[in-house]
Order: sequence, then C-alpha cells, then structure tokens
Amino acid sequence: MGFLCDAKNNGGGDGGKCGVGGLRSLVRRKQVDSVHTKSSSSSGSGHQTLAKALTIPHLIAIGVGSTIGAGVYILVGTVAREHSGPALTFSFLIAGIAAALSAFCYAELASRCPSAGSAYHYSYICVGEGVAWLIGWALILEYTIGGSAVARGISPNLAMLFGGPGSLPSFLARQTIPGTGVVVDPCAAILVFVVTGLLCVGIKESTFVQGIVTAANICAMIFVIVAGGYLGFKTGWPGYELLQGYFPFGADGMLAGASTVFFAYIGFDSVASTAEEVKNPQRDLPMGIGFALSICCTLYMVVSAVIVGLVPYYAMDPDTPISSAFASHGIQWAAYIITVGACTALCSTLLGSLLPQPRILMAMARDGLLPSFFSDVNKRTQVPMKSTIVTGLLASVLAFFMDVEQLSGMVSVGTLLAFTMVAISVLILRYVPPDEVPLPPSFQEAIETVSMRHSISNSPGDVDAEITKFSAITPVEPAPVLASKETSIEYPLIEKAAGQLNSLMNEGTRRKIAGWAIMITCIGVLILTSAASSVRLYSPLRFTLCGIGGVLLLSGLVLLTWIDQDDARHKFGHTGGFICPFVPLLPIACILINVYLLINLGGATWTRVSIWLAVGVLVYIFYGRKHSSLQDVVYVPAAHVDEIYESHNTLP
Repeated sequence: MGFLCDAKNNGGGDGGKCGVGGLRSLVRRKQVDSVHTKSSSSSGSGHQTLAKALTIPHLIAIGVGSTIGAGVYILVGTVAREHSGPALTFSFLIAGIAAALSAFCYAELASRCPSAGSAYHYSYICVGEGVAWLIGWALILEYTIGGSAVARGISPNLAMLFGGPGSLPSFLARQTIPGTGVVVDPCAAILVFVVTGLLCVGIKESTFVQGIVTAANICAMIFVIVAGGYLGFKTGWPGYELLQGYFPFGADGMLAGASTVFFAYIGFDSVASTAEEVKNPQRDLPMGIGFALSICCTLYMVVSAVIVGLVPYYAMDPDTPISSAFASHGIQWAAYIITVGACTALCSTLLGSLLPQPRILMAMARDGLLPSFFSDVNKRTQVPMKSTIVTGLLASVLAFFMDVEQLSGMVSVGTLLAFTMVAISVLILRYVPPDEVPLPPSFQEAIETVSMRHSISNSPGDVDAEITKFSAITPVEPAPVLASKETSIEYPLIEKAAGQLNSLMNEGTRRKIAGWAIMITCIGVLILTSAASSVRLYSPLRFTLCGIGGVLLLSGLVLLTWIDQDDARHKFGHTGGFICPFVPLLPIACILINVYLLINLGGATWTRVSIWLAVGVLVYIFYGRKHSSLQDVVYVPAAHVDEIYESHNTLP
C-alpha cells in the first residue's frame, strides 16, 4: 500500500491523511478527461456534456469574430502617428508572429485536453489547483469587462450610422442621471440581453449568427482594401513618398507599435473554450485556431498597408483614420460602409466575449471550486444556460451603468496571464507530465487490489525465484544482482531487471532536472523583463539584473534542450492531435513576450487587478478549497490507471 500514501502526499486527500498540509491543495492536479472518466461520469452522477456541434467553419467564425473588433478601425491611426509610421504593416506582422506562438501552445493543449475551461483547464491539469483558480478568476474578469466595454462602444457607432450623436431614439440614447454624473447606456444593456438570449438558444445557432455578422465585417474590410488600393494606385501612394523614409521612428518605433497592436489579436483563445463542443477536436481545434489567426493577420496587414499609403502618417485622424483617409480623396460616402463594418465587428466581438465565460464558470463548478449551480447544462439546448444568464446579467448591468474604458487594461492582464500559463503548461507536458492520477474514494477497493498485486510481483523473493529458475535451465556462473553495461546476452532476465532499475533512476533524475530548468527559466524571464522595463532604475543595477535574468533564462533553455523529453507525453490526454514545434524554444519565447507585456501594462492596471485577485483568493480559501472535487481523492501512479479501472469494473 506504500505508493497510495506517497501519492496522497503529492497533492490529494484531506490534511489528516499521510501528513498532508493545508497548502497541498494549491498543487493538487486533476486528471485529463478520458474514455475512463467520461464512461464513469455517464454511468454515475456525473456532469452533463455539452453538444458536439462545431466544425472548422464554426471555429473560424468564432476566432475571427472574437479577434477582429472595432479596434482595428482606430489602432491604424493611433499607432501609425505615434509609433510605426508607414512601417505599421510590419508591426502587425511582428505582433501576429508573437500571437502565433501562443496559438501553437493553445493548439496542442486544446487537442490533447478537449474540455471546457481553456487555460484554466490546462493549468489545473499541468500546474495545480491554486494557479488554475487564479487563471479562471482572471478570465472571469477579462470576459466580463471585455464584453461590457464592447457593448458600450456600439451605441456611438449606431448613432453615427443613423445621422449623428443624437440620432438614436431616447430610450436607446445615452442619458446622464441628474445629480450623479453617471452616464447610462440603455442600448448597450439591450444588446447584451439580445446576445445572451442568442447564446442560450444553442451553440450551433449562436455560432451561425456570429458567422453572418463576421462575414459582414470582413466584407467591409475587403471594401477598404479594394477601394483604398484603387485610390492608392490612382494617386501614387502619397503616404509612402516621405523624406523620413519607411521607418520614421526607427526599429524601436516599429517594435513599440507591435506591442500595441498585439492586443488586436486577442480573441482566438475563445476557440479553445469551445473544445468540448467540437465534433473532432484533435483535427478541428488546431485548424480552427490556425486559420482564424491567419485570416486576422492577413486582413490587418493589408488594411494597414492601404491606409498608411493613402495619407501621410502624421496627417492621419487618430479617431477615424480609415473614414478620414477616404474623405481626403473625396469619398465621404465610404464612411457609412466603414461604420457598418465597425458595428458588425463590435457585435461579433460581443458574442465572442460572452461565449467563453459561461464555459469557464461551468468548468470551475464541475471541479467544485464554484457552486454546482453554474455547472448545470440545459437538456434541450445542451448549453450551460444558468451560467450564460448570470454572465449576461452581470455584463448588462456593467454596460448600463459604468464607463469601463478605464478598466480595459484589466482585460489584457487576464489574457496575458492565460497565454503565459498555457506556454508553461506545454513545457510541463513535454518534460514533466503528471505521473499520478486522482481517483475518487469509490475506487479504494480496486486500488488496494492492484497495489497488492504489484507489491507481490515486485517482492525480492519473486525475483530470486525467477533468477534461480533461469540458472537451473542455463548452468553458468552466478552473476551479480546489478549487471554492468558489459553484461552478456546470456543473462537476459538479470540484464532486464538492471536496465529497468537504471532507467527508473535516470528518469527520476531527468524529471528533477527538467522541473528545475522550467522554474529557473520562469525566474529568469521575470527578472529580465522587470529590469528591462524599469527605466528609472540605477543603470548599473539595471544592467546587472538584466544579465542575471538573461543567464538564468539561457541556462534553463540550454538544460531543456539538452535533456530528453518525457516519453509519457505521448500518452498524455488524447493523442493524434497537433504537436507544438520547436519545443522548448517556442514556449519560452511565448513566456518572454507575454511577461514583458504584462509588466508594461502600468501600475494603475495592476492595482485594480490585484484587488480582484485578492477577492478571488478569499473566495478560494473559504469555499473553493473546501469543496474541491479533489478534496478526498486518492492519487495513484498513472501507469496503473487502466488496470485499476478494469479491476473496478469487475468488482461486484
């Protein structure tokens, strides 16, 4: 029974068993959903599953619709004027490559662990419950604030479409509450209610509508490309004929612009949140993420190339750059098409913002970290209706009463934290995948049976009997218990036993080295990015810290490149899906980029986020930790799981 107690010490069970402390709950990890877990949940009191209705076109619609918002209609002017100039196209390309690093990591984890929850789900499997809770809590903030901010931006664009700021009916127009100065937005709240109702109808229906709205947005962008390209060739591209050249702000300006427009690519992670509803997740999820990101990057680059060529960058209107660019060439009517594109982009982004959050809430409730109310799935529509309604109500209240523009930075924190943890999870999956699996107490009898069976088979007497039996058959001189590398092929049993022992010892050492290398890499990234971003720091100290961080980062990268990846990764989760290339270089580059962007979001943003995360810590301490589904589980070696399930199924 020894391995059972040892397993509990690695993160499961309650505090009274095997000396497990209260902090053990922070590092306990759950099991990847598999055929075993799904069959056991369906036969027992398990959770209802979501509808398997999505294919590649649906995923592309979700990804493109969630990513291409109205921001592109504004970012083009702001970034070109302040950072990139005519090199804005390269800024979008660099940002797209940086986003693709995270997309590669998402694609592998989504195909291996195709369940609702996205980054929260992956963190819970690979890192631990404490980190997973913070990621899930941050994602709740991201989607709520993001959806509310998008909804608040729709009514001004609708007003412009119908003639001007005061053209909307009074029951839709923004009003100021006397004596308070609070500006309410009924149009935003109504739109959130409409989208919430659409999401409650069904995932396939809501995705179909999002596809239509996204198609209208793409048509508007294609109009900008075609009409703008015609004007550019007709006028000789005046925006590119500048004395300052193509890089007026230098390479630094182009990179600064890439950091700004990187957030225009946020949204493709919504595809991963629907993993449980995809018909063929191993094939469709990676392709959906890849196609969506490729379409967005292509559209961003071509639109920016056209607009900065029509008008010199210093003459661009930062608020309406595309409309003003056409107006400067005498095509005022193009503003209506562009405004329609902005409205459809905002509506599609609103759908993409409200879609993932109910699934995050559902996944956290399934794991016991939130009340079971959020995990209920409607039998007819097969969507988490209660979670969707709660999400819609909260977002509509915020959109009605609050101007959440100043809180928009908090959306970026949640996204970048999720991107970072997904990249770390890929490293863990490749080098130190979980070698223990939590099973419920109902499996105790089967666990004891298998444990006893392995204890007997691994006893010294059994090995001695096998050796004696083999020696009786082959009369040779006695051999040592542990054979050397020169052991003759005449002793296959002894050679096999020695090889297994050496393999186990080497594997344990390799896992320890890999674990420390991942930790050293993350510490090095944090020191390097913090020092590089602290421009007010004393220069010698700053350069010293940068050097220390760089050495730690490179040391971790070299170690991970030198040692072998874990063979168990081939059996982790569902096989046959996408494999992230260039590991460990690609995930480490992803971590470096995302941590740098996180640190540079500003102190005010981090202060607000810290308050939200502190509230989340309290909720976890007083509710989630005590109600976690891993509270009383028994951890067993992953190699014995299949045998334990078979033994459990044969019990009367």
